[in-house]
Amino acid sequence: MSLTLNQVVTLAFKTAFGETPQHLVQAPGRVNLIGEHTDYNDGFVLPCAINFGTLIAASARPDPVVRVVAADYHDEIDEFRLDQPILPLTDGAWPNYVRGVVKYLQEHGLPLQGANLALTGDVPQGAGLSSSASLEVAVTQAFKTLQGFDDLSPTDMALIAQRAENRFVGCNCGIMDQLVSARGEAGSALLIDCRSHETRAVPMPPEVAVMIVHSRVRRGLVGSEYNTRRKQCEAAARHYGVQALRDLSLDRLEAEAGDLDATVLRRARHIVTENQRTLDAAEALVAGDLRRMGELMAASHNSMRDDFEITAPAVDQLVEILQSAIGAVGGARMTGGGFGGCAVALLPLNQIESVRQAVAQHYRAPTGEAGTVYVCQASAGAGPLT
Repeated sequence: MSLTLNQVVTLAFKTAFGETPQHLVQAPGRVNLIGEHTDYNDGFVLPCAINFGTLIAASARPDPVVRVVAADYHDEIDEFRLDQPILPLTDGAWPNYVRGVVKYLQEHGLPLQGANLALTGDVPQGAGLSSSASLEVAVTQAFKTLQGFDDLSPTDMALIAQRAENRFVGCNCGIMDQLVSARGEAGSALLIDCRSHETRAVPMPPEVAVMIVHSRVRRGLVGSEYNTRRKQCEAAARHYGVQALRDLSLDRLEAEAGDLDATVLRRARHIVTENQRTLDAAEALVAGDLRRMGELMAASHNSMRDDFEITAPAVDQLVEILQSAIGAVGGARMTGGGFGGCAVALLPLNQIESVRQAVAQHYRAPTGEAGTVYVCQASAGAGPLT
């Protein structure tokens, strides 16, 4: 009989440290329902936390040592001290996420004490569901719970986790992943204003499933192409004299294009229209209007394909298969940075098996692999487990 995540992480802790942990904490992964590449344009995104995440078993230590065991990496152990400079490991994958968070918790002014930690998780690796943010926020939650940092808000936790990934790990991500992991609410998506960091819970219709399908297309060129898209968006903002494309209306985009490069214009059009689609999608979810939500998701995918040019032929095919199987009530789109990765679908609960079968029957990656299907629920953000 397979062990639960709670059992796995507790066993790893007992094996490594010879005692029962004082606390268990969790932080979820996420999927973005709509709002792609809008985050670094100060725009809006609509993700939800999912019921896949990171669990940490934790106990305080009397010395300034942090000792961490990773159950998912053959019980590898990392150890460092709080009274010495915390440095990244040149070949450290998971340890650098932990070290970075601890470093920026200290820089936030928190008087950290030593701790024993054991980690495990079930966020699928490489599926674009943000396992890194889940780990970072879980580490932040572990120290908050251990030391009673009640004044450390979920937004503070997200900003510390983002700082760790930006400055310590070296990935220049936006705030979305960490913020929804810290602030997610069960049964709701989270509308995030990426400029102000304000959030609004958007209730999901109770009879709706969130399905994520990994296309098994490896995400090629995403780093260089991401940087290119970002520079194109910045060039468009300069052309129109706005702080960010979030401040640009569609009417002005079209009326004042002038001699703006045609490709840059298309990139800007995606951002401007995607921001409005994200706001409209939040209202459609509140109204329980899955038909409208499907229309917005389809328009989002088409915009990513034609104006932002970040989809891949296999992902386009996967989205078509999903949409055809779902019908008019619900929708599908690529989710994530692009050039491979996952599609996300919203569909009635009673269609889960028929849509799953359609993917199994009709979709294959260029390598011949079948898509991997995950059915998720909108879940709560980080917190202690009893």
